[in-house]
Amino acid sequence: MTEGAAVTSAEALQRLIAGNERFVRGASAQRPPQHDRLVELVEAQHPFATILGCSDSRVPPEMVFDQGFGDLFIVRVAGNVVGTETLGSLGYALEHLATPLFVVLGHEGCGAVQAALQCRLGGATEPGRIAELLDAILPALQGIDPSEPPAARLHRAVEANVRWAVRQLAATPAGGAALADGRIGLIGAVYELATGRVRFLREEGPQALRNPS
Repeated sequence: MTEGAAVTSAEALQRLIAGNERFVRGASAQRPPQHDRLVELVEAQHPFATILGCSDSRVPPEMVFDQGFGDLFIVRVAGNVVGTETLGSLGYALEHLATPLFVVLGHEGCGAVQAALQCRLGGATEPGRIAELLDAILPALQGIDPSEPPAARLHRAVEANVRWAVRQLAATPAGGAALADGRIGLIGAVYELATGRVRFLREEGPQALRNPS
């Protein structure tokens, strides 16, 4: 396995793209880890990418990207929202694991985004901590047209929520500095439930991946 620090953000992205292609084809390269690999990981981990994804059980990043033990550092929370604990975990990946690529991974039909849309458009409410989570999504939905058909509206909202999270991460002092000096890449992506394919939001990429070497 290639250590994270030895891989550029562009190379890390290509590894994810290639892994997802294998997943879509049903041609996984993963096998149960050998004992030597498990022993190696006892001492340290060197993931080549960090994924901020949704908690949805249908979107397991290791499988979606066909990666093995120690390859990905994964933070999962409903709606792939950015919050205090999320930022702390991502900060650990940045400062201590030096992963060169950060991906915000949303998915089609996200229930958290759908619930946030209902709150914004129809005044629906959720109790307690769920409401707090949805509040974190609402800023992403300001440009969503309520007259759009529901399926198209949710599709746009999922993408908007991913882009919102990318912007939030890029706006943090640590994230902004790491992007500016080329230490990391940052890009959004959306997983298609019916096909298994990950669609990277390339418009987020030129700034994030501008220094891939």
